[in-house]
Amino acid sequence: MNFDRIMIRYGEMALKGKNKRAFEQKLQSNIAIKLRKYPNTTIKKTQGRMFVLLNGEDPHKVMEECQEVFGIHSLSFAVMVEKEEEQMKDAVMLAFHDARNARTFKISSKRTDKTFPIPSQELNPLLGGHILRQTEDVKVDVHNPDVEIKVEVRHEGCYVTAQDYPGAGGLPVGTTGKSLLMLSGGIDSPVAGYLTMKRGVEIEAIHFHSPPYTSERAKQKVLDLAQALSKFGSKVKVHVIPFTEIQQKIHREMPEGYSMTIMRRMMMRISEQVAAKNDLLSITTGESLGQVASQTMESMNTINEVTNYPIIRPLVSMDKIEIIDISRKIETYEISIRPFEDCCTVFVPKAPKTKPTRKNANYYESNSDFTHDIDKALEESYVIKVSPDHQPGQQDDEFDDLL
Repeated sequence: MNFDRIMIRYGEMALKGKNKRAFEQKLQSNIAIKLRKYPNTTIKKTQGRMFVLLNGEDPHKVMEECQEVFGIHSLSFAVMVEKEEEQMKDAVMLAFHDARNARTFKISSKRTDKTFPIPSQELNPLLGGHILRQTEDVKVDVHNPDVEIKVEVRHEGCYVTAQDYPGAGGLPVGTTGKSLLMLSGGIDSPVAGYLTMKRGVEIEAIHFHSPPYTSERAKQKVLDLAQALSKFGSKVKVHVIPFTEIQQKIHREMPEGYSMTIMRRMMMRISEQVAAKNDLLSITTGESLGQVASQTMESMNTINEVTNYPIIRPLVSMDKIEIIDISRKIETYEISIRPFEDCCTVFVPKAPKTKPTRKNANYYESNSDFTHDIDKALEESYVIKVSPDHQPGQQDDEFDDLL
């Protein structure tokens, strides 16, 4: 006997009201996209729960894929058998062995089909006794067991569920709008993207590329980061913005102490236009309060002046160790530390202003007109789409979005 399905339990999504159905449909769609490489799987939605029917696919590989889908609180391997005593005994043994090294267990049965002749109070010791007879040094613990095996007798059959595995939590990607992630290539911004996606947000990314100061390998690093994020949602569009001329102009014409602030203001202006053109409702950054000169409260206030768009800063209260821990968990850390620098490391001032003011930034910018430079950068920008199976250098099919 083998597991034939995976049971999916919702988290906070279960608390939704009239729009709960829309959240469930989006979760079902996201799981289906995630499991494309397992064509025999099907997804069945019932009252308050969802099942992935394996149809012969490897249950552990499918489980690993499902654990990366936002909107799932927990998952369990499950099997449906006939309402027959011997089959039910075999099923609970299968569920017990799924919890490797378990020394204590508990059987929790529920009899929805009242025509089934064995009541729950008798079914628990019947099935638990079978496990005890088939194992050594194993005990029943009804208060704090290593594994709780759940048995539900329904009209269509008996469902036996093994131990719980953690899901990714959050809300299904695509249920709370779209945001433009400023993706630099460092450690912070991909973590910000991940946490934003966890709240149900679909992301596109924007990257400022400054050749020859930044290399093609630096750009590829960003595409690899976008690909790593895509496994938690779906295909990610990366808007690549040529930024060399703007940076050179800032270096030539702006005071050195304000060059970082003004560069960030230019990035924000461009990001707002890209977001507006692509119907994105906010901009997401990897800023952590006080981490560097451009992330002080004064800097954020001065940089924010140039846009009316909401700025999502998921990392604002985190320290670097917390951010690194998440980056390791989502497998972006090793990509981020590749020694290819992004445009934020170009023309770095020796003493950047940590308390810039809007008044001064506006005064310095008034001495130069960046309108043409911004327009040119937008005209020369291009989009690269990446997905979990994207290959370096792969060209996108212009009809992809129609499929």
